Amino acid sequence: MEPVEITEDGVLLRPWRDADADAVHKACQDPDIQRWTTVPRPYLPEHALGFVTEMSRKAWAEGTGAPFAVCDPATGELLGSCGLISIDRAGTGEIGYWTAPWARGRGVMVRASRAVARWSFDTLGLRRLIWQAEVGNHASRLVALRAGFRIDGRLRLADPALPSGADGWIGSLLPGEVPAPGSTGPAGPGTLAARRAAVFGRPQPILFATAGAGELRLRPMEEQDLDAVVQTCQDPDTIRWTTVPDPYERADAQGYQVYSQDAWARGDAACFAIGDPDDRYVGSLDLRLSPADALLADVGFMTAPTARGRGYLPAALVALCAWGFTTLGLARIEWKANVGNNASRRVAEKAGFTFEGTARDGVQHRGERVDVWVAALLARDL
Repeated sequence: MEPVEITEDGVLLRPWRDADADAVHKACQDPDIQRWTTVPRPYLPEHALGFVTEMSRKAWAEGTGAPFAVCDPATGELLGSCGLISIDRAGTGEIGYWTAPWARGRGVMVRASRAVARWSFDTLGLRRLIWQAEVGNHASRLVALRAGFRIDGRLRLADPALPSGADGWIGSLLPGEVPAPGSTGPAGPGTLAARRAAVFGRPQPILFATAGAGELRLRPMEEQDLDAVVQTCQDPDTIRWTTVPDPYERADAQGYQVYSQDAWARGDAACFAIGDPDDRYVGSLDLRLSPADALLADVGFMTAPTARGRGYLPAALVALCAWGFTTLGLARIEWKANVGNNASRRVAEKAGFTFEGTARDGVQHRGERVDVWVAALLARDL
């Protein structure tokens, strides 16, 4: 396959040149590129030179790939890398890309990905493109969405060769689905998808709430919390009203910590430990996004037995909901609890939730269907 040049929508895609090695080496020192791609670490000048010469030329010559340097057509400045990292005989290509740190925020890779996709379908005659990224790489996911890819799901242990052994997202794009040059699409700047990609693509934040004369910290769960979590989840009231495992062991607390980290990486939920004014664990709060309604979430919480009755949970719940409305763009947050769980109901009502009724046999709880109370807080309620 002969190398080609493509100019479209303000970007130039051309074959790699020996002179690009210095810029590639500089770009690949970036922590995000090293975090989310398979470039060698540390990334040395000889790695960059090998990429722009031997690896690139071999892929074109053997027809196994089509790597492009993404450049500014006016100045020639290197902006990133985009191309087909593989092409199989069945007519499927896989796209891969990275953006140089000095070129981010300009929509460069969206335009480059669309150009590569259009060329792949119109010139190469490919039948499908796929995109893959490690779960948590929200920047790459957002580019894929804006380029027209449909995110089809997750691959467990997507690349066993990666040290992280992380799951991967996978998406696909078919002929006729590439957005027109200049269009924004459903995940364009300012959309909910873009907003949440920016949130979940960063480390989980620390939120603050005031309870009495003290300040609470809502933060990711830490190793120091695990013993208190075990004690809380072995408490009879916690076992009675929640679905925590029974018996509850330290391994269960460690599993919940891993779940919390994974849920944040996926963008599915925000799970916070609540630290008292001395930052000792006094409870947990989960905000879980609905997979069916982008503007809906539900909350779950529990309080450490030694911290009950101090007003910690209502204050923390208000802070979490305010963050959900203002930062995640939610419209409605629901609370549900088994009928009779008066302590949970008092927390919800003190936080401003409006009681809406009872759902008969609303949830499965320890082997049977039970009635649940339902309440909600709306964005306008704040």
